[in-house]
Amino acid sequence: MQIGISHLVVPDLSMSEFFAQSAAAGYEVVELCMKDSGELTLASDDDSLARIVDQADDAGVKLVSMVHLQCTGNMLDSGEAQQKSIDETAIGLAAAAKMGIGCTLHTLGAQRPDLFYDDAYQNAIDSLKKLAPIAEQLGVTLAIELVWNGFLFSPIEMRNMLDQVGSDRVGFYFDPGNMAVFQYPHHWVRILGQHVKMVHMKDWKGNALNGSWPALLAGDVDYAAVNVELRAIGYDGPMISEVPPSDAPLAETAESIRRIIAM
Repeated sequence: MQIGISHLVVPDLSMSEFFAQSAAAGYEVVELCMKDSGELTLASDDDSLARIVDQADDAGVKLVSMVHLQCTGNMLDSGEAQQKSIDETAIGLAAAAKMGIGCTLHTLGAQRPDLFYDDAYQNAIDSLKKLAPIAEQLGVTLAIELVWNGFLFSPIEMRNMLDQVGSDRVGFYFDPGNMAVFQYPHHWVRILGQHVKMVHMKDWKGNALNGSWPALLAGDVDYAAVNVELRAIGYDGPMISEVPPSDAPLAETAESIRRIIAM
């Protein structure tokens, strides 16, 4: 497993600063964020993407993942909003491929009162089926993360959706801190199995009414149990921190990830 960090936790740093500070803190791999403006956007040309790769190489860190902050559309919806998200995600996948990044994250979108759950579920499947051949051709995985958007409440539901999409290039981005408020994260690993493509590192302390994401190993996630299940499915990829420096220094979080990997 590799020790990684997401640009999400230090969004104010430039790319070069992010890479340099990540390397200095002991991280081996990094996750980028595609934004509406800045150094990495939907409009970034090949020269801009190559410059990012060179900066990462110079700092001694490897690019492994990218967050799709550019996806302002909604795959759960239909019509224009759905197509916007599909189109933007395809651009993000292509950019990732050009930078040698093997995985991109997506959260699918948002619910609303007049968008019924069963329709949203089918819209998500339809969207992902359209993106699957693009991801396959590019060799980049699109991984869906469970977030608090009122959609996909159980590992069985997530597994069934991914089974229906039916592509090895459309999978699951496991973040134990996002489901620990409701369930036991290691259950998700066993049930999702080979659908698990990437791992975020985030803890959780408390309950649904009063809780927070603390420093790693300061919360309720049973990381030893998580590791048992990750090893059982053969996962040996990045473990990417989403812990901001306001919760723990970057180097301290890197050391916590090392301790978790050793469990």
